[in-house]
Amino acid sequence: MRSEARTRPLRTFLLTVLAVYVACRVVTTAILLAVMAGQVPSGMTGGDDVPVTYFPFTALWDGQWYEIIANDGYPDHVPRGADGGAQQNPWAFYPLFPFLSRALMAVTGMDFPAAGSTVALLSGFGAALLMAVLLRERIGERAALVVVVLWASFPASVVLQLAYTESLAMLLLLASLYALARERWLVAAAVAVLLGLARPIAVPLGVVTLVALWLRWRARGLRPITTKEYAAGLASLVGCGIAGLLWPAIAWWGTGERSAYTDTMAAWRGSGVVEPFTPWLGMSKYAFGDTWGPVWLVVVPVVIVAMVAGPWARGLGAELRTWTVAYPAYLAAVLDPFTSIFRYLIPLFPLLAVAVGAGWSDRRGSTWPRLLLRAVPLLVAFVIGQYFWTDILWRYIPSPTGDYPP
Repeated sequence: MRSEARTRPLRTFLLTVLAVYVACRVVTTAILLAVMAGQVPSGMTGGDDVPVTYFPFTALWDGQWYEIIANDGYPDHVPRGADGGAQQNPWAFYPLFPFLSRALMAVTGMDFPAAGSTVALLSGFGAALLMAVLLRERIGERAALVVVVLWASFPASVVLQLAYTESLAMLLLLASLYALARERWLVAAAVAVLLGLARPIAVPLGVVTLVALWLRWRARGLRPITTKEYAAGLASLVGCGIAGLLWPAIAWWGTGERSAYTDTMAAWRGSGVVEPFTPWLGMSKYAFGDTWGPVWLVVVPVVIVAMVAGPWARGLGAELRTWTVAYPAYLAAVLDPFTSIFRYLIPLFPLLAVAVGAGWSDRRGSTWPRLLLRAVPLLVAFVIGQYFWTDILWRYIPSPTGDYPP
């Protein structure tokens, strides 16, 4: 039977992906401009008397920390209050994105808001192409195209063209997953180290790498493993380990304080300390009440596992299914959940394939009628969600008590 992936050349498919991704970003730009019209000028937007324009509007919130890093680098110490506790400072933010933005600023003369949003936008295009290629081989090109459109339209996908690191991290994550799928172990190792300078998600990627290596070892009877490949496979796993430790080690080296990174991260926690798992119970009770909060803490993980464990997700392959479980487990262990949780969901793109029924290994759900029946309502909901995410979370509302960050 002829594979759907061969029905048209890869180049034609990728041009289609580019076209639909452009359309998604045009929609997001229109939403940003509509919301920007209601943005009150303030210190965060460039000054109380400065009219708000597009590029400064794309560099609010964490974007301002990245601007500090791009312009001035990192401090040589951890700023601390009178009680000795670390204050919020640039060491909480990984360097690859702001330094790439700095390079673009040097080459083009752009200011940071323009350069940062450009780096994010271009990274998003690269991520969309890699996602399409990775999924095309597993669920077919129709389903891959639908998943890319939904991913690019997800409510928090606005950040894919803001001065944030999500799109760059997605580009590197997808490059790593693609390298693992192709058994390019040394490439996977190198990309993992780069990812360790972009976002702290190397630990769940290490779990995926371990599964990929186990699958390769299991196939050794049909495809013998050479000593060179054993070494390369080990290097891919070591690369994830290095990536997980690299930035805390650099923060230690840069400040002379061993706990510089963890102390800095604690400054963003409501409790002032980094606690695994426990913040989720308090937040669930806050959001859903004492009775239903703990129930949702059980229901959500069960639903995620059910979505990727059954035959309806087999077409995704073991690596993507592992990622979809390992990444939320990692978030549960390290994240202090709040409004940023919405953008932390962006890497869970394989769930979109399952949601539209495209994960079956025989591709029974990948006909256009079945895909569109499920995808169109999701797409409409996602675009509406983009507006509310942008208006409620991204637009800064000056007030004595502050505003909720995205």
